[in-house]
Amino acid sequence: MNGWHRRCGPVRTAWYLALLLGWLGWWGSAWATTATTTTLTLHRAKTTVMVHGETIRSDVTLPYSWDSSNPGQRGVATFDLEFALPQVPDGVWGIYLPSVGNAYEIWLNGTLLQRVGSMASQPNDLQAYNGSDSARVPHYVSVAAGHFQAFNRLRVDIRADMGRRGGLAPILIGPQDEVFPLYTQNYRWRVTAVAGLVAFSLVVGLTALALWSGLAGLHMVGRLRRDPLYLLAAVAQLFWAAYVGDGLFDDPPLRWPWWGILQSVSMGIWGSSMALACMELADWRAQSWAVRFRRWLLILMVLCPGFVWLTLAQGQTLALSLWYGAFGLSLLVFVLVFLWCSARQSRVEYRVVAVVGLINILVALRDIYVFRIDPVYGSYAWVRYSSVLFGLALGYVALLRFRATSQQLRDLLANLASRVADKERALRDSYDRLETLARQQERTAERSRILRNMHDGVGSHISSAMRQLQAVDQSTGTVDKSEVLLTLRDAMDQLKLSIDAIHLVPGDVTALLANLRYRLGPRFTAMGIELQWDVDLLPLCPQLDSAAMTELQFMLFESLSNVLQHAHAQVLRIEAHSQPGNRIFVRVIDDGRGFDAESCTHKGLASLRQRATAMGAELAITSEPGTTVVEIQLTV
Repeated sequence: MNGWHRRCGPVRTAWYLALLLGWLGWWGSAWATTATTTTLTLHRAKTTVMVHGETIRSDVTLPYSWDSSNPGQRGVATFDLEFALPQVPDGVWGIYLPSVGNAYEIWLNGTLLQRVGSMASQPNDLQAYNGSDSARVPHYVSVAAGHFQAFNRLRVDIRADMGRRGGLAPILIGPQDEVFPLYTQNYRWRVTAVAGLVAFSLVVGLTALALWSGLAGLHMVGRLRRDPLYLLAAVAQLFWAAYVGDGLFDDPPLRWPWWGILQSVSMGIWGSSMALACMELADWRAQSWAVRFRRWLLILMVLCPGFVWLTLAQGQTLALSLWYGAFGLSLLVFVLVFLWCSARQSRVEYRVVAVVGLINILVALRDIYVFRIDPVYGSYAWVRYSSVLFGLALGYVALLRFRATSQQLRDLLANLASRVADKERALRDSYDRLETLARQQERTAERSRILRNMHDGVGSHISSAMRQLQAVDQSTGTVDKSEVLLTLRDAMDQLKLSIDAIHLVPGDVTALLANLRYRLGPRFTAMGIELQWDVDLLPLCPQLDSAAMTELQFMLFESLSNVLQHAHAQVLRIEAHSQPGNRIFVRVIDDGRGFDAESCTHKGLASLRQRATAMGAELAITSEPGTTVVEIQLTV
């Protein structure tokens, strides 16, 4: 593609495309006008025209253009065409009217053959005027044998609206197998092709709109926003579909001249959007002259409805011609500048859009001349067909940008995936280090806890036993071996409980209490203390992990050890119940001598309070002679 453009260049490319478009236009025109020797073509007619109550009779040569003969007027006309046949046909013949209207009636030898639209009896009959429009499509009338004579009179009555290209083209009459194919070819060119153009414009427009709404302009470095080129292409193609689709309606959705205003505005928006799309493609939006040109296009679009109204409603035919001239000239100058700049660029899409833009502007100027300056009745706009080139060019540019955007998106995703993978590796390494550190900290904490428990439990009791061995009774000069033995037994029980704590089920308070009863029950019996057991099957406490279970075990052992060593109790009662509100109460109750719980500074009480705080439990101690209660409250 690049090599082809370098060899041909934009100017030669434009020339080739223009020749192709001209050949297609000639071919389409030939479809509508070629006839065989058997077919009659009626050119001469006697005309009766009624405008503003005046009747004008004259001989005319078809085609007859109402807007050229009666500019800025509405009215009715009658065309009388006489023709002779060398032989009265005995088969089916056809009458083919390439263009007629806006509404019409066809009479053959006094017989009404066809009526399309509402005719008007008077020029001021506003109910009939500005209605249906039959001039957009060719018409065909099938005539059975018996209607033709050796000498025939064909009468065509038309109703012509202001500015709607009413009139009558040369009429073809002949055998149906010769005339109907001519009608079919012209119909396909003017109706079926237009339907294809509408569908093509809608597909391109909706596709561009979807690309604009779903993609950000990743190709524009430093600006992460939607690409306006897609939006401009969508607006241009959608409004062009509305403009071209005018040929598909015999009865437009809006009354005239509002429908005509909408068509002119749609065409203006199409041209303006094309120009703005070219500016986006060339990245001219920030230049001062481009800002002024956009303002000029805006001014033209604001003035467009007023100029169209003056022409189609007030009969000022020059107004719309001036607007079309100013608009077409503005776009022509812009396209020439764009084409000149594209010749200095190496971007293929730049040159393609420039060449296509030039072709469309030249074709549009041709249409302005044919329809506004020197009207030729029966002609149809070429720009509606040349616009396909612009749609294809914009589709080509959109595909290039989409591919570039997709590639950048893939690159960004690949870069993002690589960065995410790097981050994942870094996080994995960091997690591994943190996990190793956490295990080390956990082992250190476990060692510290075990050492603290050994210190507070076994170590404390061994220290007490050593002090007891060192203490000598002054009266007897001996050591109280029973007290030392009791302390050492507490140390041994504490050591066993520390080992049991390793196998405690987290949250199972019932099992913990049962283990304490198993370890300490024989000592209470040996010391003559009655053990009363009032423990329910308690629910699990999920918040009590292994560390908290160890804390609870030490709290209970400390309470029981105090009873064994200091209380001189006869009865020891252990209660454990669950109560409403997801609460568990564990109580150690003895009938010993008691102590002052408020002023006592015993190290064991301080340890109880610290452990309760550490495990999130509530501790309550009450004591008086005969009753001491240590209550531990847990939350399920």
